Amino acid sequence: MKSVCLLGSTGSIGRQALDIIAAFPERFRVSALSAGSQVELLAEQARRFHAPVAVIFREELAPALRDALAGTDTRVLAGMEGLLEIAVDPAADIVLAGMVGVAGLLPLLAAARAGKTIALANKEPIVAAGELLMREIAEHDATLIPVDSEPSAIFQCLQGQDRGGLDRLLLTASGGALRELTPEQLERVTPAEALRHPTWSMGPKITVDSATLMNKGLEVIEAHWLFGVPLERIGIVIHPQSIVHSLVEFRDGSLLAQLGVPSMRTPIQYALGYPERLPHNWAPLDLLQVGALEFAAPDFARFPCLALARQAALAGGTLPACLNAADETAVAAFLAGQIGFMDIPRLVDRALTAHHPLPHPALDDILAVDRAVREEVEHWVSSE
Repeated sequence: MKSVCLLGSTGSIGRQALDIIAAFPERFRVSALSAGSQVELLAEQARRFHAPVAVIFREELAPALRDALAGTDTRVLAGMEGLLEIAVDPAADIVLAGMVGVAGLLPLLAAARAGKTIALANKEPIVAAGELLMREIAEHDATLIPVDSEPSAIFQCLQGQDRGGLDRLLLTASGGALRELTPEQLERVTPAEALRHPTWSMGPKITVDSATLMNKGLEVIEAHWLFGVPLERIGIVIHPQSIVHSLVEFRDGSLLAQLGVPSMRTPIQYALGYPERLPHNWAPLDLLQVGALEFAAPDFARFPCLALARQAALAGGTLPACLNAADETAVAAFLAGQIGFMDIPRLVDRALTAHHPLPHPALDDILAVDRAVREEVEHWVSSE
Protein backbone atom coordinates (compact mmCIF):
# COMPACT_ATOMS: atom_id res chain seq x y z
CA MET A 1 0.00 0.00 0.00
CA LYS A 2 1.43 3.37 -1.10
CA SER A 3 0.37 6.59 0.59
CA VAL A 4 0.09 9.57 -1.76
CA CYS A 5 0.36 13.29 -0.98
CA LEU A 6 -1.30 15.33 -3.74
CA LEU A 7 -0.01 18.87 -4.19
CA GLY A 8 -2.79 20.32 -6.34
CA SER A 9 -5.60 17.81 -5.94
CA THR A 10 -8.34 19.99 -7.47
CA GLY A 11 -6.57 20.59 -10.80
CA SER A 12 -6.70 18.39 -13.88
CA ILE A 13 -3.75 16.23 -12.81
CA GLY A 14 -4.96 15.93 -9.23
CA ARG A 15 -8.50 14.92 -10.17
CA GLN A 16 -7.25 12.23 -12.55
CA ALA A 17 -4.78 10.97 -9.95
CA LEU A 18 -7.62 10.60 -7.45
CA ASP A 19 -9.61 8.61 -10.02
CA ILE A 20 -6.66 6.22 -10.30
CA ILE A 21 -6.30 6.00 -6.52
CA ALA A 22 -10.01 5.19 -6.28
CA ALA A 23 -9.61 2.44 -8.89
CA PHE A 24 -6.90 0.73 -6.81
CA PRO A 25 -8.02 1.01 -3.16
CA GLU A 26 -5.88 -1.98 -2.23
CA ARG A 27 -2.72 -0.26 -3.56
CA PHE A 28 -3.09 3.45 -2.78
CA ARG A 29 -4.38 5.71 -0.06
CA VAL A 30 -4.26 9.47 0.39
CA SER A 31 -1.97 11.00 3.02
CA ALA A 32 -2.81 14.64 2.23
CA LEU A 33 -4.57 16.85 -0.31
CA SER A 34 -4.02 20.49 -1.21
CA ALA A 35 -5.65 23.17 -3.34
CA GLY A 36 -5.19 26.83 -4.08
CA SER A 37 -8.69 28.17 -3.48
CA GLN A 38 -11.35 25.56 -4.36
CA VAL A 39 -12.69 24.97 -0.86
CA GLU A 40 -15.80 22.99 -1.78
CA LEU A 41 -14.06 20.57 -4.12
CA LEU A 42 -11.14 20.09 -1.72
CA ALA A 43 -13.54 19.34 1.14
CA GLU A 44 -15.45 16.89 -1.04
CA GLN A 45 -12.22 15.10 -1.98
CA ALA A 46 -11.04 15.00 1.63
CA ARG A 47 -14.30 13.42 2.76
CA ARG A 48 -14.36 10.91 -0.09
CA PHE A 49 -10.78 9.73 0.42
CA HIS A 50 -10.68 10.15 4.23
CA ALA A 51 -7.65 12.42 3.90
CA PRO A 52 -5.84 12.90 7.21
CA VAL A 53 -4.79 16.42 6.14
CA ALA A 54 -6.15 19.03 3.74
CA VAL A 55 -4.26 22.23 2.88
CA ILE A 56 -5.73 25.36 1.35
CA PHE A 57 -3.05 27.68 0.00
CA ARG A 58 -5.04 30.90 0.43
CA GLU A 59 -4.89 31.27 4.19
CA GLU A 60 -8.01 33.44 4.42
CA LEU A 61 -10.05 30.45 3.16
CA ALA A 62 -8.93 28.13 5.99
CA PRO A 63 -11.99 28.90 8.21
CA ALA A 64 -14.32 28.00 5.34
CA LEU A 65 -12.48 24.72 4.79
CA ARG A 66 -12.63 23.90 8.51
CA ASP A 67 -16.38 24.53 8.46
CA ALA A 68 -16.78 22.34 5.37
CA LEU A 69 -14.86 19.51 7.08
CA ALA A 70 -16.51 19.83 10.49
CA GLY A 71 -17.30 16.43 11.91
CA THR A 72 -14.51 14.68 10.02
CA ASP A 73 -11.07 13.59 11.17
CA THR A 74 -9.33 15.72 8.53
CA ARG A 75 -6.86 18.25 9.90
CA VAL A 76 -6.88 21.60 8.07
CA LEU A 77 -3.66 23.50 7.31
CA ALA A 78 -3.10 26.61 5.23
CA GLY A 79 -0.54 28.54 3.24
CA MET A 80 2.98 27.61 2.23
CA GLU A 81 3.65 26.35 5.76
CA GLY A 82 0.92 23.76 5.31
CA LEU A 83 2.25 22.65 1.93
CA LEU A 84 5.75 22.23 3.33
CA GLU A 85 4.44 20.15 6.22
CA ILE A 86 2.58 17.62 4.04
CA ALA A 87 5.45 17.46 1.52
CA VAL A 88 7.83 16.08 4.17
CA ASP A 89 5.29 14.07 6.18
CA PRO A 90 6.78 10.60 6.91
CA ALA A 91 3.32 9.14 6.16
CA ALA A 92 3.65 10.05 2.47
CA ASP A 93 5.38 7.50 0.25
CA ILE A 94 4.82 9.50 -2.96
CA VAL A 95 4.46 13.25 -3.41
CA LEU A 96 2.56 14.02 -6.60
CA ALA A 97 3.57 17.56 -7.61
CA GLY A 98 0.61 18.83 -9.62
CA MET A 99 0.45 22.50 -8.62
CA VAL A 100 0.35 24.98 -11.49
CA GLY A 101 3.37 27.21 -11.99
CA VAL A 102 6.51 27.93 -9.99
CA ALA A 103 4.42 28.12 -6.80
CA GLY A 104 5.15 24.42 -6.38
CA LEU A 105 8.93 24.93 -6.14
CA LEU A 106 9.27 25.22 -2.35
CA PRO A 107 7.24 22.11 -1.41
CA LEU A 108 8.99 20.23 -4.22
CA LEU A 109 12.40 21.14 -2.80
CA ALA A 110 11.20 20.16 0.67
CA ALA A 111 10.08 16.76 -0.61
CA ALA A 112 13.44 16.28 -2.32
CA ARG A 113 15.33 17.12 0.88
CA ALA A 114 13.15 14.61 2.72
CA GLY A 115 14.24 11.91 0.26
CA LYS A 116 10.73 11.38 -1.10
CA THR A 117 9.62 9.65 -4.26
CA ILE A 118 8.32 12.58 -6.32
CA ALA A 119 5.91 12.22 -9.23
CA LEU A 120 6.55 15.47 -11.10
CA ALA A 121 3.59 16.73 -13.13
CA ASN A 122 4.30 20.47 -13.34
CA LYS A 123 7.41 21.46 -15.23
CA GLU A 124 7.74 25.10 -14.12
CA PRO A 125 9.81 24.41 -10.95
CA ILE A 126 12.39 22.34 -12.83
CA VAL A 127 12.51 24.97 -15.58
CA ALA A 128 13.13 27.78 -13.11
CA ALA A 129 15.43 25.89 -10.73
CA GLY A 130 16.62 22.77 -12.54
CA GLU A 131 20.22 22.88 -11.36
CA LEU A 132 19.21 23.43 -7.72
CA LEU A 133 16.40 20.88 -7.74
CA MET A 134 18.42 18.08 -9.34
CA ARG A 135 21.28 18.71 -6.92
CA GLU A 136 18.95 18.35 -3.94
CA ILE A 137 17.44 15.18 -5.36
CA ALA A 138 20.88 13.63 -5.84
CA GLU A 139 22.20 14.72 -2.43
CA HIS A 140 19.19 13.38 -0.50
CA ASP A 141 18.67 10.21 -2.54
CA ALA A 142 15.17 11.25 -3.59
CA THR A 143 13.49 9.64 -6.61
CA LEU A 144 12.00 11.73 -9.41
CA ILE A 145 9.48 10.15 -11.81
CA PRO A 146 8.16 12.43 -14.58
CA VAL A 147 4.40 12.54 -15.06
CA ASP A 148 4.09 14.93 -18.01
CA SER A 149 3.38 12.74 -21.05
CA GLU A 150 6.52 13.53 -23.05
CA PRO A 151 9.17 13.12 -20.32
CA SER A 152 7.23 10.10 -19.05
CA ALA A 153 7.53 8.58 -22.53
CA ILE A 154 11.30 9.18 -22.54
CA PHE A 155 11.60 7.79 -19.00
CA GLN A 156 9.76 4.65 -20.09
CA CYS A 157 11.86 4.23 -23.24
CA LEU A 158 15.07 4.45 -21.22
CA GLN A 159 14.16 1.69 -18.78
CA GLY A 160 16.78 -1.05 -19.00
CA GLN A 161 18.84 0.85 -21.59
CA ASP A 162 22.53 1.71 -21.52
CA ARG A 163 22.56 5.51 -21.21
CA GLY A 164 26.00 5.50 -22.82
CA GLY A 165 24.37 4.49 -26.09
CA LEU A 166 21.87 7.34 -26.06
CA ASP A 167 22.28 9.77 -28.95
CA ARG A 168 19.37 12.20 -28.67
CA LEU A 169 15.83 12.78 -27.41
CA LEU A 170 12.89 13.66 -29.67
CA LEU A 171 9.95 15.43 -28.01
CA THR A 172 6.68 15.31 -29.90
CA ALA A 173 4.26 18.24 -29.97
CA SER A 174 0.67 18.25 -31.19
CA GLY A 175 1.14 21.80 -32.43
CA GLY A 176 -1.72 23.00 -30.25
CA ALA A 177 -5.04 24.49 -31.26
CA LEU A 178 -3.56 27.04 -33.67
CA ARG A 179 -0.96 25.15 -35.67
CA GLU A 180 -2.57 25.89 -39.07
CA LEU A 181 -3.10 29.64 -38.58
CA THR A 182 -1.22 32.34 -40.46
CA PRO A 183 0.73 35.05 -38.61
CA GLU A 184 -2.12 37.49 -39.28
CA GLN A 185 -4.68 35.07 -37.86
CA LEU A 186 -2.55 34.42 -34.78
CA GLU A 187 -2.69 38.13 -33.93
CA ARG A 188 -6.50 37.85 -33.60
CA VAL A 189 -6.72 34.65 -31.56
CA THR A 190 -9.08 34.79 -28.56
CA PRO A 191 -8.63 32.92 -25.27
CA ALA A 192 -11.53 30.62 -26.19
CA GLU A 193 -9.80 29.65 -29.43
CA ALA A 194 -6.44 29.06 -27.74
CA LEU A 195 -8.09 26.81 -25.15
CA ARG A 196 -9.68 24.57 -27.78
CA HIS A 197 -6.94 21.92 -27.85
CA PRO A 198 -7.53 19.30 -30.57
CA THR A 199 -6.25 16.21 -28.72
CA TRP A 200 -5.57 16.88 -25.03
CA SER A 201 -7.77 17.95 -22.11
CA MET A 202 -5.61 20.05 -19.77
CA GLY A 203 -5.68 23.09 -17.52
CA PRO A 204 -5.87 26.58 -19.09
CA LYS A 205 -2.25 27.62 -18.54
CA ILE A 206 -0.69 24.55 -20.14
CA THR A 207 -3.27 24.65 -22.95
CA VAL A 208 -2.28 28.20 -23.87
CA ASP A 209 1.40 27.19 -23.60
CA SER A 210 0.64 24.39 -26.05
CA ALA A 211 -0.91 26.89 -28.44
CA THR A 212 2.16 29.18 -28.32
CA LEU A 213 4.46 26.10 -28.29
CA MET A 214 6.07 27.51 -25.15
CA ASN A 215 5.08 24.25 -23.49
CA LYS A 216 7.44 22.39 -25.79
CA GLY A 217 10.21 24.87 -25.13
CA LEU A 218 9.75 24.36 -21.40
CA GLU A 219 9.83 20.59 -21.94
CA VAL A 220 13.21 20.87 -23.68
CA ILE A 221 14.59 22.52 -20.54
CA GLU A 222 12.84 19.94 -18.36
CA ALA A 223 14.25 17.02 -20.38
CA HIS A 224 17.74 18.50 -20.21
CA TRP A 225 17.66 18.39 -16.41
CA LEU A 226 15.72 15.16 -16.01
CA PHE A 227 17.88 13.06 -18.29
CA GLY A 228 21.21 14.91 -18.31
CA VAL A 229 21.17 15.30 -22.10
CA PRO A 230 22.80 18.39 -23.67
CA LEU A 231 20.34 20.86 -25.18
CA GLU A 232 21.73 20.44 -28.69
CA ARG A 233 20.76 16.75 -28.54
CA ILE A 234 17.11 17.40 -27.76
CA GLY A 235 14.85 17.83 -30.79
CA ILE A 236 11.18 18.63 -31.39
CA VAL A 237 8.81 17.20 -34.00
CA ILE A 238 5.21 18.20 -34.62
CA HIS A 239 2.92 15.18 -34.40
CA PRO A 240 -0.76 16.24 -34.69
CA GLN A 241 -2.26 12.89 -33.68
CA SER A 242 -0.60 12.92 -30.21
CA ILE A 243 -0.17 9.13 -30.34
CA VAL A 244 3.64 8.97 -30.21
CA HIS A 245 4.42 10.73 -26.95
CA SER A 246 8.18 11.03 -27.50
CA LEU A 247 11.17 9.04 -28.77
CA VAL A 248 14.75 8.28 -27.90
CA GLU A 249 17.43 7.67 -30.51
CA PHE A 250 20.50 5.54 -29.86
CA ARG A 251 23.91 5.74 -31.50
CA ASP A 252 23.21 2.62 -33.60
CA GLY A 253 20.34 4.50 -35.28
CA SER A 254 17.56 2.72 -33.38
CA LEU A 255 14.54 4.74 -32.29
CA LEU A 256 12.36 3.71 -29.34
CA ALA A 257 8.98 5.36 -28.94
CA GLN A 258 6.18 5.21 -26.39
CA LEU A 259 2.70 5.23 -27.92
CA GLY A 260 -0.72 5.54 -26.34
CA VAL A 261 -4.02 7.36 -26.41
CA PRO A 262 -3.70 11.10 -25.67
CA SER A 263 -4.64 10.88 -21.99
CA MET A 264 -2.76 11.88 -18.88
CA ARG A 265 -4.14 8.87 -17.04
CA THR A 266 -1.44 6.61 -18.49
CA PRO A 267 1.61 8.60 -17.27
CA ILE A 268 -0.06 9.37 -13.92
CA GLN A 269 -0.83 5.70 -13.31
CA TYR A 270 2.64 4.67 -14.48
CA ALA A 271 4.28 7.10 -12.02
CA LEU A 272 2.11 6.05 -9.09
CA GLY A 273 2.58 2.34 -9.74
CA TYR A 274 6.25 2.45 -10.79
CA PRO A 275 8.06 0.13 -11.28
CA GLU A 276 4.96 -2.02 -11.70
CA ARG A 277 2.55 -1.48 -14.60
CA LEU A 278 -1.03 -1.57 -13.35
CA PRO A 279 -3.99 -2.64 -15.53
CA HIS A 280 -5.91 0.16 -17.23
CA ASN A 281 -9.68 0.60 -17.36
CA TRP A 282 -9.93 2.78 -20.46
CA ALA A 283 -10.09 1.99 -24.18
CA PRO A 284 -6.63 0.96 -25.45
CA LEU A 285 -4.90 2.44 -28.48
CA ASP A 286 -6.25 1.00 -31.75
CA LEU A 287 -3.60 1.56 -34.43
CA LEU A 288 -5.96 0.45 -37.20
CA GLN A 289 -8.40 3.16 -36.19
CA VAL A 290 -5.65 5.76 -35.90
CA GLY A 291 -4.31 5.09 -39.38
CA ALA A 292 -1.51 7.36 -40.54
CA LEU A 293 0.88 9.07 -38.14
CA GLU A 294 2.22 12.43 -39.33
CA PHE A 295 5.39 14.29 -38.38
CA ALA A 296 6.64 17.74 -39.33
CA ALA A 297 9.26 20.28 -38.34
CA PRO A 298 8.17 23.05 -35.92
CA ASP A 299 7.76 26.56 -37.33
CA PHE A 300 10.04 28.77 -35.23
CA ALA A 301 8.99 31.90 -37.14
CA ARG A 302 5.26 31.61 -36.44
CA PHE A 303 5.80 30.35 -32.89
CA PRO A 304 8.72 32.38 -31.46
CA CYS A 305 8.30 30.99 -27.93
CA LEU A 306 10.29 27.93 -29.01
CA ALA A 307 13.33 30.04 -29.84
CA LEU A 308 12.90 32.13 -26.68
CA ALA A 309 12.90 29.02 -24.51
CA ARG A 310 16.00 27.67 -26.20
CA GLN A 311 17.71 31.06 -25.79
CA ALA A 312 16.99 31.01 -22.06
CA ALA A 313 18.10 27.40 -21.71
CA LEU A 314 21.42 28.00 -23.47
CA ALA A 315 22.18 31.09 -21.38
CA GLY A 316 21.22 29.30 -18.17
CA GLY A 317 21.56 30.84 -14.75
CA THR A 318 18.44 32.79 -13.79
CA LEU A 319 17.29 33.30 -17.39
CA PRO A 320 15.01 30.20 -17.39
CA ALA A 321 13.39 31.52 -14.19
CA CYS A 322 12.87 34.85 -15.98
CA LEU A 323 11.39 33.02 -18.99
CA ASN A 324 8.97 31.08 -16.81
CA ALA A 325 7.85 34.08 -14.74
CA ALA A 326 7.29 36.22 -17.83
CA ASP A 327 5.33 33.46 -19.55
CA GLU A 328 3.11 32.71 -16.54
CA THR A 329 2.31 36.41 -16.14
CA ALA A 330 1.70 36.99 -19.85
CA VAL A 331 -0.54 33.93 -20.18
CA ALA A 332 -2.60 35.09 -17.19
CA ALA A 333 -2.98 38.52 -18.82
CA PHE A 334 -4.04 36.92 -22.11
CA LEU A 335 -6.64 34.72 -20.41
CA ALA A 336 -7.95 37.83 -18.63
CA GLY A 337 -8.38 39.60 -21.98
CA GLN A 338 -5.74 42.23 -21.23
CA ILE A 339 -3.36 41.41 -24.10
CA GLY A 340 -3.42 39.66 -27.46
CA PHE A 341 -2.16 36.16 -28.17
CA MET A 342 1.06 37.23 -29.89
CA ASP A 343 1.76 39.68 -27.08
CA ILE A 344 2.74 36.64 -25.01
CA PRO A 345 6.02 36.01 -26.89
CA ARG A 346 6.60 39.76 -27.21
CA LEU A 347 6.43 40.24 -23.44
CA VAL A 348 8.60 37.19 -22.80
CA ASP A 349 11.17 38.46 -25.29
CA ARG A 350 11.15 41.89 -23.65
CA ALA A 351 11.68 40.33 -20.21
CA LEU A 352 14.57 38.16 -21.40
CA THR A 353 16.23 41.12 -23.11
CA ALA A 354 15.98 43.24 -19.95
CA HIS A 355 17.25 40.52 -17.63
CA HIS A 356 20.87 40.16 -16.52
CA PRO A 357 21.21 36.49 -15.56
CA LEU A 358 23.08 35.26 -12.52
CA PRO A 359 25.04 32.01 -12.93
CA HIS A 360 24.38 29.02 -10.61
CA PRO A 361 21.62 30.80 -8.67
CA ALA A 362 20.65 29.95 -5.11
CA LEU A 363 17.00 29.61 -4.11
CA ASP A 364 16.78 33.22 -2.94
CA ASP A 365 18.11 34.39 -6.32
CA ILE A 366 15.49 32.38 -8.20
CA LEU A 367 12.63 33.60 -6.01
CA ALA A 368 13.81 37.22 -6.29
CA VAL A 369 13.97 37.00 -10.10
CA ASP A 370 10.53 35.38 -10.19
CA ARG A 371 8.98 38.21 -8.15
CA ALA A 372 10.75 41.00 -10.03
CA VAL A 373 9.92 39.70 -13.50
CA ARG A 374 6.25 39.17 -12.62
CA GLU A 375 6.00 42.73 -11.34
CA GLU A 376 7.79 44.06 -14.41
CA VAL A 377 5.54 42.23 -16.88
CA GLU A 378 2.40 43.21 -14.95
CA HIS A 379 3.57 46.84 -15.16
CA TRP A 380 4.09 46.57 -18.90
CA VAL A 381 0.62 45.05 -19.33
CA SER A 382 -1.10 47.74 -17.28
CA SER A 383 0.79 50.59 -18.94
CA GLU A 384 -0.08 49.44 -22.45
